[in-house]
Amino acid sequence: MWEVAPSFRLLRSGAAHPVHRAWADQVRPRLTAAGLDRGWLAELIPPTGYVPDFLNPAPAGPAPAPRTEWRAIRAASADRVRRDLDHLARHQGRLGPRLRMLHAEPEARLAKLTDELESYWEVVLAPYWARIGPVLEADILHRARTVAEHGAGRLLDDLHASLSWESDGLRMARRKHPLVRATAGAGLLLIPSVFTGPDLRTRTTPPDPPQIAYPARGTGTLWQRRRTAGAEALTAVLGRSRTLLLTELESPASTTQLAHRTGLSPAGVSQQLTALRDAGLVSAHRAGRSVLYARTTAAETLLRAASP
Repeated sequence: MWEVAPSFRLLRSGAAHPVHRAWADQVRPRLTAAGLDRGWLAELIPPTGYVPDFLNPAPAGPAPAPRTEWRAIRAASADRVRRDLDHLARHQGRLGPRLRMLHAEPEARLAKLTDELESYWEVVLAPYWARIGPVLEADILHRARTVAEHGAGRLLDDLHASLSWESDGLRMARRKHPLVRATAGAGLLLIPSVFTGPDLRTRTTPPDPPQIAYPARGTGTLWQRRRTAGAEALTAVLGRSRTLLLTELESPASTTQLAHRTGLSPAGVSQQLTALRDAGLVSAHRAGRSVLYARTTAAETLLRAASP
């Protein structure tokens, strides 16, 4: 969920982002076609400033499944939702019509919101998670090694320019109010993000631990075209058509798009994609009336291993 708000803001801004431009150019038309640019998220996530805390529940583990996070959002207390919406209204001046309904009936309306979150995930993030996920995991491994070799102080000092670790606490530049350990909740949760941009984002809602989302290492190379020069080595194992489709899925695509690019018949593409999906090398994601196919992490690993 920490990737939802910043990715949504980037898409709605229309900006030609220096890192995420290729991704945004692909996703914006799908976002509009699905009506996701003018629904619940459009009211909940303003262009800048505060995002309601109940949208970022404390994760139950290191890599919670999307459905786990949606369940946590649906389980948010009515008081929590209303407090967050009141805070948003103070920042924005007013609430939109959907948010007024949510304020009046949190239990009844949260299901509608999570239905839209599920659609957003399927259209905007899930087809690309085979790339995004490994960047986040690599960052976590790097930070864990830093802690093991040099201690938590080094980790916090190196995390972001606005953070510094001193003997009596963690200091964050430009934070308006201090956060006292006795009231902050146990621990500190660090969350790498590819969409958060150059700044930190925080969530402090005791008794949950404070959360800090920070820019993940490696984000700058996230969308660089991967080498598939050695993909021909896979042909003997997967066959020409399946190998061709895997290499064409550098970015998620529909059956029709893949047929146009490869010269294979739509029926042939569909048959081969089914086989690749059964083997765990391709995933399918609904985007409106279309289904987008994307390489899985297993496929990305296979292609890298085959490259010289």
